Amino acid sequence: MPRKQTAEVAPAELFAAEPDFPDFSHEAMLYARGARCVAGVDEAGRGPLAGPVVVAAVRLDPNRIPEGLNDSKKLTPERREELFAEIMEVADVAVVSAPPSDILTLNIRGATLAAMSRAVRALHCTADRVLVDGRDVPPGLPCPGIALIGGDGRSVSIAAASIVAKVMRDRMCAIMDCDAPHFGFAGHKGYSTAAHLAALTAHGPCRHHRAAFAPVAALLTLSVTVPIEA
Repeated sequence: MPRKQTAEVAPAELFAAEPDFPDFSHEAMLYARGARCVAGVDEAGRGPLAGPVVVAAVRLDPNRIPEGLNDSKKLTPERREELFAEIMEVADVAVVSAPPSDILTLNIRGATLAAMSRAVRALHCTADRVLVDGRDVPPGLPCPGIALIGGDGRSVSIAAASIVAKVMRDRMCAIMDCDAPHFGFAGHKGYSTAAHLAALTAHGPCRHHRAAFAPVAALLTLSVTVPIEA
């Protein structure tokens, strides 16, 4: 019978002020308390109007932590790619994406949390503690999880996961751009920029758009309720 997932009550030290850079202190504390495999989890792409939300789970080797890990948003694309290569070489990594159909069915929060649980389960190691960026511990984890607000700036494991998720999603957006070049996905990554909104209005939503997200939903409703003139 599978173990029931629980949200672990984090010690007060885990909620100390955010450091200048993420470190290994959260993981070290859990290892000192008996953990054998601590993974960090983060996502990329909750806010865009199009494309999947991508989740990464990363278990770092304490003896081979890449230098310069940080919140992916604080890194240049070039530095993200460099760190991505280093992470993939030395860490246990799993990546899961939730396509627009999952987001429509489960909503963005539900799709993200479900993908987080799947990513942790896809790791080669069996995680017995998980550090998750944000406020929510995903249901269905195989072990206790700890939610860390601003975790990608506090834990190197979460920072590594944020980098992997961001790089993988950007690459997916480049593929989307090849499939639907008039939207410019490679540039804006599906976010609601002026250029994206203009293309959306001109061409209507494509299969990569999230049907429940405004203004995509509004355009889909309009296309159904307003007859097309001959």
